[in-house]
Amino acid sequence: MSGTTPDVSVPGAAPLLDVRALKVAIRAAGGDVRPVDGISFSIAAGETFALLGESGCGKSMTALAISRLLPDAARVDGGELGLAGDDLLRLPETRMRSVRGGRIGMIFQEPATSLNPVMTIGDQIGEALQLHRKLRGAEARAEARLLLESVGIPGADARLDDYPFQFSGGMKQRVMIAMALAGRPELLIADEPTTALDVTIQAQVLDLLAGLQAERGMAMLLITHDLGVVARMAHRVGVMYAGELVETGPRQAFFNTPLHPYARKLFAALPDGARRGTMLDAPVGSVPALDQDFVGCRFADRCPQAFDRCDDESPGWQQIGAQTVRCHLYDGVSVPRPLHRAEAGDVTSASRSEGTPLIEVRDLEVHFPVRKGLFRSVVGQVRAVDGVSLALSAGRTLALVGESGCGKTTVGKAILQLNQSTGGAVFYNGERQTGLSRDALMPMRRGVQMVFQDPFASLNPRLRIGEIIEEGMLSLGVAGDAASRRKTVDALLDRIGLSPSMRWRYPHEFSGGQRQRIAIARALAVSPKVIVCDEPTSALDVSVQAQLLNLMRELQQELGLAYLFITHNLAVVEYLADEVAVMYLGRIVEHGPAARVLGAPAHPYTRALLAAVPKVSAGADAHQPAMTVSADLPSPLDPPAGCHFHPRCPLASDICRAAYPAEQSMGGGHRVRCHWAGAEVQALRRTG
Repeated sequence: MSGTTPDVSVPGAAPLLDVRALKVAIRAAGGDVRPVDGISFSIAAGETFALLGESGCGKSMTALAISRLLPDAARVDGGELGLAGDDLLRLPETRMRSVRGGRIGMIFQEPATSLNPVMTIGDQIGEALQLHRKLRGAEARAEARLLLESVGIPGADARLDDYPFQFSGGMKQRVMIAMALAGRPELLIADEPTTALDVTIQAQVLDLLAGLQAERGMAMLLITHDLGVVARMAHRVGVMYAGELVETGPRQAFFNTPLHPYARKLFAALPDGARRGTMLDAPVGSVPALDQDFVGCRFADRCPQAFDRCDDESPGWQQIGAQTVRCHLYDGVSVPRPLHRAEAGDVTSASRSEGTPLIEVRDLEVHFPVRKGLFRSVVGQVRAVDGVSLALSAGRTLALVGESGCGKTTVGKAILQLNQSTGGAVFYNGERQTGLSRDALMPMRRGVQMVFQDPFASLNPRLRIGEIIEEGMLSLGVAGDAASRRKTVDALLDRIGLSPSMRWRYPHEFSGGQRQRIAIARALAVSPKVIVCDEPTSALDVSVQAQLLNLMRELQQELGLAYLFITHNLAVVEYLADEVAVMYLGRIVEHGPAARVLGAPAHPYTRALLAAVPKVSAGADAHQPAMTVSADLPSPLDPPAGCHFHPRCPLASDICRAAYPAEQSMGGGHRVRCHWAGAEVQALRRTG
């Protein structure tokens, strides 16, 4: 089948969506950029086709082209788009409006920016119902309530009158799903629907989508860079790179034996406990610029198996069993062996210390007052952090995990005294920091730095990156003269994999992964001993994430850095952390060595978090619902009596509702707060 367009349809099923040789071009000053350059695939009713790849490879632009929602500077430059026999490219815009949101529903990547902040949820859903189903008034409200109930939002009737800011991130994503389903679509396009969600909310959203698809028989185009989500949801997979599809095939075949070198690199870049203590095999470099005319293979510059032909000739398609691959290696060459992950082992890292803690947190409390009325009287307290104790030594990594809203970021900011604590104490090098003046805090501010979750928001857009890195050196008095500062900046840029000549560029000229590296360089500029990392990899591609984790591991081994790693990505925790603290509603419920907490979790909440993580190894057993906790995180304004987790816990009993559990030792430094952390939980863990 070399050189031909692959047949990626389901055998025996008529395609609902048929994409043939689709091309998209974007006008730019230096010439057209081609983010989509001749891709073909089809999706049958009731089927999920996952489009997988790095940011910048053209996945989202493909989705926008199908919905004819391209930005003004972009255009479809060739190809065909068929939806159940209708040519979407030939439909006038008046007819396309009934297709878009009606026959085709779309869930956008960021619900916070996709929902209108000045309209109630009911009005926004009502717009779609009026346009596509001609429902108005009480009839529309009743249908909107049913839609919210179908996506698992409690108190749906009352919540129709709420605004987007009154919903959590997971709830906003469910509202987006309800809006996408309002027109009863034949095709649902889900663009990174779970990228920044907690593992528990992600599991709920994925189960919801799978259930609604089975109930309604929808086709689904799932756009993601998360291999675990693909393993759980997809029937077939397409791997996209630099505007082209490079591999397609059934889910099980793809996960057993990925064929293209790029696909195999994605698997090699996944962090897990088996690779602990080693460097991840991440693809070097990044996706090439798409404003050029490619001659050879687009992955050749990053491919460890490339040879001369790869530079001179674009590869054609090869049929390998049920899979197709665009690669010269399969032109008469045998198929590689199935991909096997290494077994986990006890690997220890160098430069690890368990001496006197650099950071010690004792019974830390951070409560925020809630004020109401004309005189702004205090009517309550949000207990964001409610008695947390932690210790972090040089050369070690402590992971703080839990759902959004549990207080993780507040702990990180309170350590740096960016949030004023209500009670407890923070110690740096044995000296108490709480209550000190700004000047007295300067030694701690030099020794403890923070890398924030969103590097673009934390980098000053008006400063060049050289100035951004120098800024901390100047403000903390570790600068030296201008020449020494410039030398330090150049060395840091080189250390994080960027050219010193890039010091003159602004933040918007870099990718997300590069901006996160710049944030790390800014933190390193003042020679800290501790770095607080707040979700530094949450929105990164698997390859960029691997590059960043490799950099962090190298820096820790060379400089003896200690990391407080705040995250909900448990695969990263398993790979990087020495210790894990599990946080729930302002308190630590389980704490201990990573191998013990993740390998033999004692708290039901920890078990639920681990069960909710989509497993890449589950490629052959997708569509199985995860064990998830019920309901959503209670409000820290009014935490439940007794054990805070009891309203969501399958083991809860009367004692759980009456008293908060005391801390119990499970041995080996493993501690847990649970009334049922003994034989009952152990028996449950063995049976299921």
